[in-house]
This record gives sequence, structure tokens and C-alpha cells, in this order.
Amino acid sequence: MVVVPAGTFQMGSGHGAVDERPVHRVELRRSFALGRTEVTFAEWDACVGAGACQRRPRDFGWGRDARPVIDVDWRDARQYAGWLKSMTGKPYRLPSEAEWEYAARGGVAEDPGWNATPALGIANCDGCGSRWDNQSTAPVASFGPNGLGFHDMLGNVWEWVADCWSPGFEGAPADGSAWLSGDCTRRVLRGGSFAVTPNVARPSHRLENLVSVRLISAGFRVARDLE
Repeated sequence: MVVVPAGTFQMGSGHGAVDERPVHRVELRRSFALGRTEVTFAEWDACVGAGACQRRPRDFGWGRDARPVIDVDWRDARQYAGWLKSMTGKPYRLPSEAEWEYAARGGVAEDPGWNATPALGIANCDGCGSRWDNQSTAPVASFGPNGLGFHDMLGNVWEWVADCWSPGFEGAPADGSAWLSGDCTRRVLRGGSFAVTPNVARPSHRLENLVSVRLISAGFRVARDLE
């Protein structure tokens, strides 16, 4: 886990898709911790071995261990976070969309612009320049960290977050909390994957999916409240 300090940033993009607008100020008043990498198959399989996670997701022949867990839906991700909470007594959970974007920006408060492709050369995506591009997931931390110490925020796998889906940021929370109104049968995924182009693997890009849908290109990382 990496501790993310409290801070303020401009969430969203005025250059991206309609659902990334309006750009709005978010003030995260409290520090929180977030996984340095995506949850791996090794970590997930430990939950299966403990009897707390019911499914053993498929790895599609790409390998397990240090690969990010995939083939998990939003409810699976929540189940894993709940297991960590029960095992440690610490408040593990999925990050909010705002927390995720703040961490993905790596300490850069402003939108880098639609034409910027920050994943190019430093991530696994379709056209990013890695040996896994558009082929498979890469082992976590195969690329260097961003400015806050996080690996693979862009590309590799889409990451489930806590928020219900809303097709834009009008009325979104300004304090960094999860947005729990809107269509809660669908939740938000962030970050892009090995199968998207660099212009999609951006900190502000958003995707929505049903909570019951499992994707070959989707996993998650966990957050934790700090005392």
C-alpha cells in the first residue's frame, strides 16, 4: 500500500469524452492508502484458499502468481476487500473514482490534455510499445511507478472502483467520496487495459459495466482508510 496525502485537484477532462465533464475541483481532506499494484492472482488465490472467495478466476493461459487477477466482477472485488478487512481488522475497500484518478495523476493536479498520451512507452496497451501490447496482461510492476509510487494505473487491466455510474460529473461529490447515486447496477472502471489505445489509457478516461459482468481485461486494486 502507498499512503496518498490529502490534496486538491481538477477531476475530469475538458478534452476527453462527454462523461469526463465538467472538470471540477475535488478536495481530498484526508490521506488514504491505495494498493501499489493491482491485486494479483497470488493474492486472490490466497482468499480462495481461505474459503472467503468462492471463485477461482481464469487466467486464459497467461499465468497467475504476479499477474493481475482478471475475470472478476465488481461484487468479486468487494468480496476480496471484505476478506482483507475481516483478516486484518483494517477498513479495506474499493477506492472511489476521485481517489483513483488523484492517484493515477501521480501528483499532477491539472488535466494533461486530450493529445497527451501519458501511457506511451510506460504501460501495457495497444500501441504503448511493450511486448505485451494487445496480447495479454503483464506481471504487475513491469513498468516504473508514477510520481506517487503506483504501478500500472494506466493500461494492463481496467480497475473497478466503488462509484455507481453517472454519464458525467454534474453534481459529483467534491470531497473525493464515492458517488453512490445514479445507476448502481453499473459501476465504474478506470485506467484502460492491454487492449486499448494510448488515448484511452489516460487518468480521466471512464468506462462503465454491469456489476455482474466479468471481463478478460478487468481487475482491481484496494484502498484503505487511515486512522
